[in-house]
Amino acid sequence: MPKTTTGRAPGPGTRRTMTAAARAAAKRAERGHREAGAATAGDEESPRRADRPRAGRTVLVEAPKDGWDDPPEPSPESFEENGTVEEDGTFEEDAPQERSEPGPGGRRRPLTLLLAVLLVVGVVALAALGWQYRDGRLSETARAEALAAAREAAPVVLSYDYRRLDKDFSRARAHLTGDFRDEYGKTTKTVVAPTARKYHGVVKATVAAPGSGGTPAASVVSASRDKVVVLLFVNQVTESTQVSGARVDQNRVRMTMDRTGDGWKVSAVDAL
Repeated sequence: MPKTTTGRAPGPGTRRTMTAAARAAAKRAERGHREAGAATAGDEESPRRADRPRAGRTVLVEAPKDGWDDPPEPSPESFEENGTVEEDGTFEEDAPQERSEPGPGGRRRPLTLLLAVLLVVGVVALAALGWQYRDGRLSETARAEALAAAREAAPVVLSYDYRRLDKDFSRARAHLTGDFRDEYGKTTKTVVAPTARKYHGVVKATVAAPGSGGTPAASVVSASRDKVVVLLFVNQVTESTQVSGARVDQNRVRMTMDRTGDGWKVSAVDAL
């Protein structure tokens, strides 16, 4: 039979001793790993720290084995761009070119043209205003002169007496002008004169006085420098063998007055 070895079972004291030994071994192993890791990290960082140049120190760079490459010499064309290469090999730099900027004369030219245009426009406007003012003044003068001439001509042109027809008609023609003068001469000779002699006709015309309401007896309808149209209120008293006593006719007459070399003359008469 095989021998059986019997021994004592481990007791509580023995177990505590083994547990403490295991813990001590584990701590020693953990501390060994940390020291090994720190040493490795220090070895990795040491070359990097050696490669870094320290602040405040001069870094010397060694020349390459083949030497430094010299820069290419400039060609003559590059010198010609900025200067001139002389025959002796010297280079003379050209003077810097000035930028072409408009001088004072160039800037003044548009301003001068603008002032000239404004001056021409101003002169034209001033001439137009002066012409209008002059035309207005002449028209006002024409109104006054033509109105006075019409008031004077109306009684002479619209009146006659069978006892002195030639004299009356001659006086009337002195206030007339143009075609109306010729027409008046033919009408008075062929129609008015024979009738007036036959019936002993006498016509006396006067320009009516202004009414109580202040209505003018004569007024200007339209006016320009050379032509004025005047409206007159004319009273005509007629006597003849065809009527008993005197007959009064109140008429409105429009007379056109033209400027002539002898003053304002009647160029048309229309009864309204």
